[in-house]
Amino acid sequence: MELSIASLGDFVRNAEILFLKGLDSIKMEARNSGIFRIDNIPDHKGNTKEYSEIDLEEYAKKKPEGDQSARAKVQQGYSKIGTLYRVSLDIGITWEMRHHNKYMDVVTRLTNLGSVAGKRMELDLSHRITFATATSYTDMDGDTVDTTTGDTKAWAATDHTLKGSATTFRNRLANNPVFSKGALEGMEQMIIENSMNQFGEKMTISYDILWTTDDSNTVNTVKEFLKSTASPDALNAGVVNVNLGKYKHVILPRVATTATGAVDSTKAKYWGLASSLNSQAYLAINEEPTLKPTSDNGANTEFSTQDFSVGVVAGYFIVVPGSRSLAFSSGDAVA
Repeated sequence: MELSIASLGDFVRNAEILFLKGLDSIKMEARNSGIFRIDNIPDHKGNTKEYSEIDLEEYAKKKPEGDQSARAKVQQGYSKIGTLYRVSLDIGITWEMRHHNKYMDVVTRLTNLGSVAGKRMELDLSHRITFATATSYTDMDGDTVDTTTGDTKAWAATDHTLKGSATTFRNRLANNPVFSKGALEGMEQMIIENSMNQFGEKMTISYDILWTTDDSNTVNTVKEFLKSTASPDALNAGVVNVNLGKYKHVILPRVATTATGAVDSTKAKYWGLASSLNSQAYLAINEEPTLKPTSDNGANTEFSTQDFSVGVVAGYFIVVPGSRSLAFSSGDAVA
């Protein structure tokens, strides 16, 4: 495929193709992880949306002969309101690039542009886990991002509260160990003892995701732990790996980063479990990453320089009303 210099119309059409190729090249690890629910918000529905927890009591009651059935208790849990925001970036394609056979320079700019909005969405999603132990952080644009759940606690905390009970629960593992067999069993036990509805009744929540950063040692340890089998001739022959197929391993390469996207080695050992079925974390999307409208009538061309502007935009928000679908360890052995 060539970027034709015969007309601006051909350039515009090819720009859209290259943009989509750049967008398709992003793996979208956080978005596709199952940790976050995707909610598409159409136009003309306002720029905010509220998400709530609602619990029904866990068990039915006995019904004596001839008596009416007992009325179920319903407890409104915590709520969070998300507000849409937009991210964007523009680049310029000079007249010389379009007309002096700088094909690869133009291709590179357009394909890179196709990825930047999707990468920002990935970074924002990942940073909900990066800063899961904080109640807010300052993003790369200098804006304060609220990372609390509906009970005003950090997403990963030791004292989450319930609306219909004085009981508290935790989803941050005590002593924050690095990943190991013992640490995983400790986290599984924490989930068993801390999964409850708003009435304080024990619930069963299916955790099917084991998430980690891209730390090499952690990733390899998880893979060995989840997939290893003994050789038929080995001393352990016939031993069944009880964790084989138990979890989907999700690697989130942007979790161990600073607010500006730089490497943050202090977060390299973050890991945990998550439930895709019971997820209480939402990515609400109003605009998928999209190439800004372009035209061949000069509307995108600056008069004095004849530079052609191309841009990308996306609109979304992230909100986490409840914390019962995430279990977390920072892996730093800090109690």
